[in-house]
Amino acid sequence: MNSEVLEMKKRSLVPLYLILLSCIIPLVAAALLYYVPALRPAGATNYGSFVIPQRTMPASARLPLSTLDGKPFDLNSLKGRWVLVSADGGGCPDSCATKLHYTRNAHASQGKNVERLVRVWFVTDNEAIPQKVLDAYKGTLMLRADPLALGAFLLGPDVLADAAALEREMDKYLWIIDPLGNLIMYYPGQETDPVRFRNDIAKLLHVSVIG
Repeated sequence: MNSEVLEMKKRSLVPLYLILLSCIIPLVAAALLYYVPALRPAGATNYGSFVIPQRTMPASARLPLSTLDGKPFDLNSLKGRWVLVSADGGGCPDSCATKLHYTRNAHASQGKNVERLVRVWFVTDNEAIPQKVLDAYKGTLMLRADPLALGAFLLGPDVLADAAALEREMDKYLWIIDPLGNLIMYYPGQETDPVRFRNDIAKLLHVSVIG
């Protein structure tokens, strides 16, 4: 009799197990596709290029940052959110403004997911930022950074150049940092297709179980 009762209990738990599996499997699959690029099917529709290998946010000692009013800032404090990144000199020519415009619009278009994102502009010199740029891109976190330290993170430690050359190279791109602090994707700066950039971000937010 006891064995019959146990068998009935086991059978009654089967639907519960199936429901749990149906919830867990999509999350595991999404996480694997996100973190293991090799598992993605051929013809993947992402627009941006993957940073391979991913680079983790450096500690503040390796990448010292400061806000525009001179206060130190730790980039790792942004973990938990997706970070849209650009890097330019403070004078912010048209190419710089274009990138800030793309990140602002891509951010604003994410609807209910807007709070999962933050925009960062790394200012790679001590030049004053024009007031019209400050006014136009309120909400963008503007951080002054040493171009040598920043270049090691954004371009990789193997890219060896002087500060001016690194600044010119970083000016060419936009980047995305995931909520775990990994630099994962990059885009062709002012040549970026803003619609495809926005759609890439929407897809990341949709499949991500973090941030």
